[in-house]
Amino acid sequence: MKWFISASVLTVLILIAVFSHDSIEALQEDDEQKGLSDQIVIKFSHVVAENTPKGLAAEKFAELIAKRTDGKIKVEIFPNEIMYSDEQELAALKRGDVQMIAPSYSKMTEVIPEWQVLDLPFLFSSEEHVEEVYTGEIGQRLLSRLEEENMKGLALWGNGFKQMTSSSGTLIHPEDFAGQRFRIMPSDTIAKQFELLGGIPKAASFNDVYIALEGNEFDGQENTISNIYSKGFYRLQKNMTLSNHGYLGYSVLMNKEFWNSLDPELQIQIEKAMNDTTKWMLSESKEMDETQLRRMRENSKLGIHELSPDERKEWEKVFQPLYQSYIERYGDEWIEDIRKAGK
Repeated sequence: MKWFISASVLTVLILIAVFSHDSIEALQEDDEQKGLSDQIVIKFSHVVAENTPKGLAAEKFAELIAKRTDGKIKVEIFPNEIMYSDEQELAALKRGDVQMIAPSYSKMTEVIPEWQVLDLPFLFSSEEHVEEVYTGEIGQRLLSRLEEENMKGLALWGNGFKQMTSSSGTLIHPEDFAGQRFRIMPSDTIAKQFELLGGIPKAASFNDVYIALEGNEFDGQENTISNIYSKGFYRLQKNMTLSNHGYLGYSVLMNKEFWNSLDPELQIQIEKAMNDTTKWMLSESKEMDETQLRRMRENSKLGIHELSPDERKEWEKVFQPLYQSYIERYGDEWIEDIRKAGK
């Protein structure tokens, strides 16, 4: 039996098919657009290179939160001061221009002076001591102080112990610092640390350090192995002292109004992803420092000296007025609690 379809009927069928195909595509596009419009974007600004512990931790957090929320939350990372310098990022967070930052906690002492306890020299005895403080009850107490400043404290991240470098001689005894100019982060405690050593401290933006060292604006600086290596400071300095005198940590912050706008379930997922990232970073920073220190030993002309126990005692004696000053101003509760956590 043969079937015949008129031209007019065929035209109608073709139009129906085309319309149906277009409708399906339109619905798919609508669903995709709806998914994109429902996605929550978090702008995360920081000031260091991507291949540092903080840079890698930011990427790790972005990966974890995207996976755990099925793409509901997307973290866009802006490293190397692309968006804001370390002098600008805190104000930008408070305004809501970015949703997340991770400044050094030395920077936060301008907001919460009691946090200067974390900059006291030789406060932390080991990486394990740092982890106990950062991820435990003391860390939570420190972060809770941020609530009144329109910030949500998510975590304390670690970059490793700080070392001293100089282009004007070895830094072994306190008198070796006399007259040398040192770049520091903004912190009264760090400034007084160098003054007690006889040095001349001056605060400067992290991303300006290389040019300043190259231009002989500073004789030296203090930093972690990963920052000294990734930023190439070791190429401009003649000597490095492995002093482990301080610890470089970061406070991971979120704009409080943005945090409060999130569904409770998303807040839980962010906290879980952040906790996992923090533990990963503390381990990663230690491994990275060991690897990059080995590379500097093997492939650079940098003279490297490790403080002996007796030399360390010389430094500790010089730094005692810092502890006395802090206790007179804020009491000894934070100091004692942190010390106990290391036992």
